[in-house]
Amino acid sequence: QVQLVESGGGLVQAGGSLRLSCAASGRTFSSYAMGWFRQAPGKEREFVAAISWSGGSTYYADSVKGRFTISRDNAKNTVYLQMNSLKPEDTAVYYCAAATRSSWYVEEYDYWGQGTQVTVSS
Repeated sequence: QVQLVESGGGLVQAGGSLRLSCAASGRTFSSYAMGWFRQAPGKEREFVAAISWSGGSTYYADSVKGRFTISRDNAKNTVYLQMNSLKPEDTAVYYCAAATRSSWYVEEYDYWGQGTQVTVSS
């Protein structure tokens, strides 16, 4: 079992930055690939970024590539999402999730956090 708790969301102006954190419980965190997803009102949950269990491989949605960076610290059981050059269309609830392998697909993730709201004003 893995429990995930996101933090770091908030209100920011367009062009600004935020760093999201996801703290995981359990000693098996380092064996899981981790992903960030987001869901805007009236839209489906969508993939944002993923990182392999070792941190050696990262994956990004085209919409955030070059602006967002995913990283992890297995000693702290934490995964991060650094978000720069934020746009109003990045506004959504952001979720972290754990899976046995890195994936773009929601259904391949076994554990989910409760989400943190990110609002980008124009």
